[in-house]
Amino acid sequence: MKKIMFVCRRNSCRSQMAEGWAKHLGSGDVIVHSSGLEASRVHPGAIATMVEVGIDLTSQTSNALAEFNPEDYDAVISLCGCGVNLPTAWVTRPIFEDWHIQDPDGQPPEIFRNVRDEVQGQVNRLLKKLTS
Repeated sequence: MKKIMFVCRRNSCRSQMAEGWAKHLGSGDVIVHSSGLEASRVHPGAIATMVEVGIDLTSQTSNALAEFNPEDYDAVISLCGCGVNLPTAWVTRPIFEDWHIQDPDGQPPEIFRNVRDEVQGQVNRLLKKLTS
């Protein structure tokens, strides 16, 4: 089973959405975690936006990347362009991608929805790559 780490600055919005999508869409095929360069909280806007599509993020937590070991992951995905700030061990995993997705924090609900849908498309593409 492949393991995925989604990383963002604060592990609040984008990486939490990606974790939720990957757990939902890749159930049984992948193990998924998310983290941030620093930990914060799961953003209420991310929770509300994902509930609209039937995915509950309330059991997810915000974690610091330092809590995990890079060797445990097959794929590492940065959602915010923070890949340049990650330690080398993280960016040299078999799959590393930097998706550069807009930060919805402080934006209206429609921006959260746009980000949610963009993340879904990227996660679908990633899962196809990992499971083919």
